[in-house]
Amino acid sequence: MTDDSPSPDSVTWVSTTQTDRWTEHRQATLAPASTSPIALSFFLLADKPGQTIEGFGATFNERGGRAIAALAEADRETVLQAIFGQDGARLQHCRTPVGGTDLSLSWYSYDETNHDFELRNFSIDRDRELLIPFIKAAQAVQPNLFLWSSPWSPPTWMKVNGHYAMTPAWPGTPDNGLQPGQQGAEGQDWFIQEPRYLEAYARYFRRYVEAYAAEGIPISVVMPQNEFNSPQPFPSCCWTPEGLAAFISYLAPEMEAVGVEVMLGSLERANPDLIDRVLADPKAAAHIKGVGVQWAARGALPEIQRRHPELKIWQTEQECGRGQNDWRYTRYVWDCMKEFFRAGASVWTYWNTALDYPNISGWGWPQNALTMVDPVTGAFELTNDYWLLRHFSAFVEPGARYIPT
Repeated sequence: MTDDSPSPDSVTWVSTTQTDRWTEHRQATLAPASTSPIALSFFLLADKPGQTIEGFGATFNERGGRAIAALAEADRETVLQAIFGQDGARLQHCRTPVGGTDLSLSWYSYDETNHDFELRNFSIDRDRELLIPFIKAAQAVQPNLFLWSSPWSPPTWMKVNGHYAMTPAWPGTPDNGLQPGQQGAEGQDWFIQEPRYLEAYARYFRRYVEAYAAEGIPISVVMPQNEFNSPQPFPSCCWTPEGLAAFISYLAPEMEAVGVEVMLGSLERANPDLIDRVLADPKAAAHIKGVGVQWAARGALPEIQRRHPELKIWQTEQECGRGQNDWRYTRYVWDCMKEFFRAGASVWTYWNTALDYPNISGWGWPQNALTMVDPVTGAFELTNDYWLLRHFSAFVEPGARYIPT
């Protein structure tokens, strides 16, 4: 301690355990560091700061919008303040989908009219039902809400298999209607790689950004595809890195025209070569500002950071859990958070902001959330994951620097 260090009585310590959440302590003891290096538990490398933190957030989806809408007005305000408010978790760097996801109420895109290359039937009307009101409610609490977007699937007529999914439904889950000849696989382009399709899809992104801007919801960043290696029974689309690079060459000019950045992602495989193959295309590489990383791709983080120090790294989706919202999983999330930040991530994104019971997606996957809502009784609960995330997001301001230890 130095002469100008805060006294122990002026320092508030906040702890969360499995049974006691957000407990403040003002009796913590601070003692001078030992002069013996052997006695030290860790070193703070304050002279070698790491990445600048951009923010913490979660994801908007239809199921979350339905859960929030089911709350009584007073409870809805309580939950929104807890998640986005200055005296709560202060989330402000959030994700929203371009069309349907595994947590939408059903599949949809903004234009399912076959061969509508002029996008005459483009419409975000579906989003006005649940998704846009959810985002606007968050904006009312957090006016500086930063939003970025990615699709789970293009419109079905733009895909090789003509279907939103890539694989049949899992055993015991609802049938997604995929026929045997429509099943897709990783390592191939399932978006039709023809200029008229690539050009129309780039304009589709622009129409989305412009439509949301007209609603008072600015989109600042887009990524071309969620988990571009994963064939799923819910909305999904596999791309090769070369196919993504080709699309980014069309996408980037449309996004630059409306002031939106393009990042590469989201990567879900522990394979940094997939990033290198996209960046090998100079036209695409010239526009890519960073990379979104989630799930098993954390295994590629050290190499991504080493090979491409110029790229921002965002964690784009916390692993979804299995719906128990238990303390064991929260401890696992804590380890994941440390791993991502140590490897250079500047953003942490939770997945489900809110869910209602039963917290199972329309494609049969039970998932965790920051807030759970009982649609019958109207009761709600802030989960273990919420309290963990709040320990970061309530205190770490955008612009803070990561200090290695």
